[in-house]
Amino acid sequence: MPDLSALLWPNAVAIVGASAETTTLRGRIMEVMLRHDFEGPVYPISRSHEEIQGLRCYPSIDKAPERVDLAILIIPAQFVPDALAACGEAGVRAAQILTSGFAEESGNDGAALQNEIRAIAKRYDMAVLGPNCIGFANTLNALCPTFSPSVDNLEQPLLPPWRKDGHITVVAQSGGIGFAFFDHGQPKQLPFNHIITTGNEACMEALDVVDHLLDQGKTDAFILFMEGIKNGARLVPVAEKALKAGKPIIVTKIGSSDAGERAAASHTASLAGAYPSYQGIFQRYGIIEASDIEEVVDIAAGFSYHGRNLPMGKRVGITTASGGGGGWMADMCVAAGLEVPELDPDTRATIDEHLPAYGTSQNPIDATAQAVRALGYAGLARMAAKSDVLDAIITVASCRNPTILEREREAWIELASDVDKPLLFCSYTQPHEVSAEILGRAGVPLYGNMANCARTMAEMADYRQLRERFLTAPKIQSNDVHIRDKVASQLAKAGPVLCEYEVKPLLASYGIPVGEEQLAVSADAAVDFAKKIDGPVALKIQSPDILHKTEAGGLDLNLQGDDDVRNGYDRVMAAATVRTHGVLVQPMAPGGHEMILGINHDATFGPMLMLGFGGIHVEVDPDVALSSVPMDRTAAEDLLNRLRGRAVLDGVRGEAAADIDALLDLVVKLSIFAADHGGVIGEFGPQPRTGPWQRQGC
Repeated sequence: MPDLSALLWPNAVAIVGASAETTTLRGRIMEVMLRHDFEGPVYPISRSHEEIQGLRCYPSIDKAPERVDLAILIIPAQFVPDALAACGEAGVRAAQILTSGFAEESGNDGAALQNEIRAIAKRYDMAVLGPNCIGFANTLNALCPTFSPSVDNLEQPLLPPWRKDGHITVVAQSGGIGFAFFDHGQPKQLPFNHIITTGNEACMEALDVVDHLLDQGKTDAFILFMEGIKNGARLVPVAEKALKAGKPIIVTKIGSSDAGERAAASHTASLAGAYPSYQGIFQRYGIIEASDIEEVVDIAAGFSYHGRNLPMGKRVGITTASGGGGGWMADMCVAAGLEVPELDPDTRATIDEHLPAYGTSQNPIDATAQAVRALGYAGLARMAAKSDVLDAIITVASCRNPTILEREREAWIELASDVDKPLLFCSYTQPHEVSAEILGRAGVPLYGNMANCARTMAEMADYRQLRERFLTAPKIQSNDVHIRDKVASQLAKAGPVLCEYEVKPLLASYGIPVGEEQLAVSADAAVDFAKKIDGPVALKIQSPDILHKTEAGGLDLNLQGDDDVRNGYDRVMAAATVRTHGVLVQPMAPGGHEMILGINHDATFGPMLMLGFGGIHVEVDPDVALSSVPMDRTAAEDLLNRLRGRAVLDGVRGEAAADIDALLDLVVKLSIFAADHGGVIGEFGPQPRTGPWQRQGC
């Protein structure tokens, strides 16, 4: 991949297609760039002007007075390939193509132009963003080659001058939405170091940008607006790299609905992919999914301020002067999966000394306005933070008038410095910008949404736990190479569909128990084998033409005795086709929880393992989760814990707990089988007619 340093930290920038008309995009990008203090020279490239906005113009890129690292192309689409090639000849190392009219348009002409761009970028080893994007901003060097109005505001600095860490990078396939995150975050005093829009991603994808910035080490949290991924193999290694580095990724993924998928395809010619597979990878590698701009920005704010001081657990203390506000926040915390425990007696006694009779220290701590006037919000939070039963503190108050916080400015700075637990502040009124500035300088994020505040705390706690488990998980042991090669050879010789009896020996090679069973090609053979089984049997037709046995009449259950088995064999064989291999005779399993395990080959990400509750309801109300493979025991346990009905397996109303260890062992072994052979397996496992995993197979 080309080095993105020339793109983000260029020595000089050329605007190819610059215009003096600031009412047009070609003129506006010059205007926006020159409003900021980028220290390098900017060279307008134009044949029709001698000077633009006080800068001398040059007729072509090769006439610029020095070699230029970065070229911004904003010219009609049909001229872009030649202009990009000219940049390559002139030694330009990076380019951003703002122009639209490429693969996002219907017909083949735009796609052909985009293919030309890709070939030229590869020929000259150029880092190329776009086409069909609105630019980027590197606030660290005041470089803003974009026409977004979000950075066309000199009333507030691009970066809060007091923030030296906790930087947030936005990478978005949609330019407008990318800069919208920045626009929503600026009033919250958040330090965005990069806002990068990737458009059609002809040459570089969003994940390439994230990968580069992880290596640079100047970003502490990433916001991604994702429409789709062209190279699905990139997601897992980049997500794993970010998790190891402790750099959370907060993502909004469109395309979870049919309408959203159509929008993604028409907007940037991106394939939205199978949404459940995205979710599976997100959840395994700690990628946090959010549903709207405000929620994304609020979660990023928590990690920006507390990324190096994440909560040890989920026990939250709530301090307030509003009983209603504290109670509401408590409800939001519990809904987000947090705990709001009653405070310990010692901490309560300390706080009670300052409370009137109508206050309470139990948690939420309603100090009332009287006590807050005496202690201050910072003083109250300090008392609560000393409790050993709390992992974090949320203060709930009105920040509409910043007078109180003005009085407590130094107290909050001292508190944030002294306390090693995350501190969040939530205003139930619209917060004043001065309030955000006071708390921001202290290192405390300010929220205006209780649900987002609670969810942020929960996500920080979950991220810490998941990352610690991930870092300490043992290395996944693959199967013996000889066994792997033997199974691969057998699969290569097999037909397009394998029946259950043909698959079982392959699974047994991976240590997966398959049970006692036999293929019968006559009623007598079925009866003879059934006699060896202590209890009732099941009969399953084995035919590559019959994927859904129940509907075809190819399944008969709970058969016992010679006549029962013989008649059952005849009934099952009534569904036979010319390719029927016989009938599989198996013992009926004892009662218990039915689980469904399978593998499917996602078009974007390759083999994915599915785990869920099986039985008759799987097609009506599926409770399933997906993950990439292979998986260790930790990942398998996390996958199991995603199921809504997970608690049922621990035993309810006198039922014995299920054998979780055996289930996790099965998940791990099947995931290794999938990792070794997923390239040739389209689908493995039960075949429900509906659901996100629907495929063809046996």
